Amino acid sequence: MKPRLFGLLSFLCFISMLSNAPVFAQQLETKTIKAEPIVKKINRTGKLTFKRTLNLSFKSSGYLEELNIDEGDSFIKGQLLAQLDSEELTAEKNASYARLLQAKREIKRINTLLSKKLSSQQALDDAKTLVETTRASYKIAQYNLVKAQLIAPFDGVVLSRYTELGELQNPNQSALKIAAVEHNLVVRVALTAAEVNLVKLQQRIDLNLTQYGLVTGTVSKVPAIADQQSHLFTIEVLLENLKVNQVVVGQLVHVLAEVMTDTFSYRLPLEALNSVDSQGKALVMVLDADSTETKSYRQQAFLIKQLSNEYIYLSAQPSSPSLTIVTRGWQHLALIENKPLDQAQ
Repeated sequence: MKPRLFGLLSFLCFISMLSNAPVFAQQLETKTIKAEPIVKKINRTGKLTFKRTLNLSFKSSGYLEELNIDEGDSFIKGQLLAQLDSEELTAEKNASYARLLQAKREIKRINTLLSKKLSSQQALDDAKTLVETTRASYKIAQYNLVKAQLIAPFDGVVLSRYTELGELQNPNQSALKIAAVEHNLVVRVALTAAEVNLVKLQQRIDLNLTQYGLVTGTVSKVPAIADQQSHLFTIEVLLENLKVNQVVVGQLVHVLAEVMTDTFSYRLPLEALNSVDSQGKALVMVLDADSTETKSYRQQAFLIKQLSNEYIYLSAQPSSPSLTIVTRGWQHLALIENKPLDQAQ
């Protein structure tokens, strides 16, 4: 009987000792954090398009005689895309060539007369001038005949066709709109002023294309001024390794980017925030270095650099030491000192 009673009393004493232990010691959770650069995120939706397009038109007027391609068709460099009726241009070229031959024969005739003193040097000079002018006219006629054809300047695809067979073409009238298929796909995305400051030329950015997946592009254009209507900055991300037949030009693209800045901070979980003082500074409970005593915890105020749904970023320097902060149970530390949270420093 006595041994059992003695054991019961011993157990009750042990329980009493545990109940008298500091409550905060059982409930405190701490975390050691280091000063690290702030990482800014860009999360936007852009549009896949061609970086450059080209409108093709004829140099001279004429009726469209040949059209070898239509919208959506691909072509190779040097391929004949369209051609005008060249009968009139060919006749003009032949006439210019005939006038050039006649001007040359005139020089020979004047030289013969000049050797017999039947002509003058002025007549010879005039004949030579006529040769040069007729030669220039011949070259222009030859050039106009060549430009009566639309030859593909690169491997590409037809985006738009603005004409039909038999229509009269004018020099200021576009016949085809084309785009190159090599190194010509970009994603255009509009950014705010704060976001565009995070982006640099040749920077690598991840993009998520529907039905294709995640790809990486290179920033190829950063504008100097914002759009006058939207007040946003439209950058271009070049997709070098993507082919036109792999994607749908015009589709929406999810743009993701994480940019490491030069600004350092302490990144704390939101539950570690005690409160915000009257000056707008964050109050957190910090453990003094190399100490585990209760009284070594003290509340410190920090400038708030940034706030997200999960973290609060407090001002720091690259050389700032690591901090051990209380993430859970900091309320008990303030109660032990019998001070309000903004005075327990």
